[in-house]
Amino acid sequence: MAEITTLHYLVVAAALFLTGVIGVLTRRNVIIILMSIELILNAVNLNLVAFSRLYNLHGQVFAIFIIADAAAEAAIALGILIAFFRNKETVNMDEVDLLKW
Repeated sequence: MAEITTLHYLVVAAALFLTGVIGVLTRRNVIIILMSIELILNAVNLNLVAFSRLYNLHGQVFAIFIIADAAAEAAIALGILIAFFRNKETVNMDEVDLLKW
């Protein structure tokens, strides 16, 4: 049975990162963009943990900080999104022009 190496983790992380970047660049729905940003952050976490396992570093600690940061970002972004939806009744990124004069 083949052993799972660091290369396997890096390939999965690259696929997650690429999926997240494509989602951020091509979608117009704010919720999909937020989920794509979470995919990007999870890809970074997977890289940190993989290299931590390989080189005996403290990547898990940084991954926990990134998870906490992602949770705070999601909570604040969803609060802003709910307030925006109450005003404009849409979650389309093309309609986000509240800060324009």
